[in-house]
Parts: sequence; structure tokens; C-alpha cells
Amino acid sequence: MVQLEVKHGGNWKEVVRYDCTHGFAHRDSYDLSRKHVKEELYLSFEDALTLADDDIDDNWETYKLNFLKG
Repeated sequence: MVQLEVKHGGNWKEVVRYDCTHGFAHRDSYDLSRKHVKEELYLSFEDALTLADDDIDDNWETYKLNFLKG
């Protein structure tokens, strides 16, 4: 599991999470109300891990700003 969290209101909140629970690789994208969208990745677990690392490294600032905007 690879996850980006942002501290908001004194608490850490999930912004985006890549994992392979439920038996498949997917990404969960969250909003401030903790609602989320699940996107199946159709990748091997290894490729999904590489994607997750690269995506969060490259895009964490954008994810953070969009999350905090609501």
C-alpha cells in the first residue's frame, strides 16, 4: 500500500491510496468528507506499486491542493 496523507484540522487524512486489497490493484481518491472513488488499475501488483510511487512522487502537490480545495 502506498498512500498520500495531508494534515487537516489537526488530523491526518487520506488523499490518494494505492493498494491491492480485495485481490486487485486499485487507487482510491478521497475528498475532505472521506468519500472516495475506487479505480481498478488492471496492472500486476508490482507494476501498480511502481505506478503508485512515481505518481505520488510526481503529483503530490496537485493532489494536496485539489484535496484541500474540496
